[in-house]
Amino acid sequence: MALHSAWKARECCWSFIRALHKGSAASSTPQVPEHTQLSWILSCMVRLPRLQHLHQWKAKTAKQKHDGTADLLTYPVLQAADILLYKSCSQSTNVPVGEDQVQHMELVQDLAQSFNKKYEEFFPVPKSILTSMKKVKSLRDPSAKMSKSDPDKLATVGITDSPEEIEAVTDFTSEVTYEPAGRPGVSNLVALHAAVAGLPVQEVVRRSAGLDTARYKLAVADAVIEKFAPIKREIEKLKLDKDHLEKVLQAGSAKAKELAHPVCQEVKKLVGFL
Repeated sequence: MALHSAWKARECCWSFIRALHKGSAASSTPQVPEHTQLSWILSCMVRLPRLQHLHQWKAKTAKQKHDGTADLLTYPVLQAADILLYKSCSQSTNVPVGEDQVQHMELVQDLAQSFNKKYEEFFPVPKSILTSMKKVKSLRDPSAKMSKSDPDKLATVGITDSPEEIEAVTDFTSEVTYEPAGRPGVSNLVALHAAVAGLPVQEVVRRSAGLDTARYKLAVADAVIEKFAPIKREIEKLKLDKDHLEKVLQAGSAKAKELAHPVCQEVKKLVGFL
């Protein structure tokens, strides 16, 4: 989800900064403890079977041979806290999500409504915003979503990947068509191409007439490279300015704290902690 993704990106940046320092000078990562505090309060309002029936939990624990940990189980509650904590922001009431996160957003909505019913009308009930490309699928297995945790590096495309690394996988049949049921591999490429080019799927197929799928792979790679190039250049530039990154992260943390603290304090008052 949007706010949680931003929080995770902040943590990744700090990991990078600590690595640059190669020491403990940057070890005191700025924290907003209200996230985990609200998460614990919300976890007291959700029943175990509800979390165990979420698709993400079942899929991930199946891969781990049903050895999932408690933090993985309660991760959607932390997501809910990440969103509801910033109830005064538009990003908290209108949340862009992928199709795979719709269930988690339903949990966020239910938690907000349950809290409001038990205490008072406090949290706005957020709405999900789905884009035209509701799920980015794996380049190795188009029946699954693309995931940064996938051990197969050829299944994903990273913003900071080199042009040589941005390669796609398809079914190698002769022409480019969009048939998700019959040709999921090439259809996944068409959907990805449409997303990065900002074009309807039908227009991408029309423009690709005459290309076999081997050449079409290269066309998709070129489109992805062109889309990511300015973002990658900006990331590389920022990585050279550690002081600026630290200032931005510290300022962002302070601003988040400024917004989150009064909300969390009010929640604590409502539930009887203060």
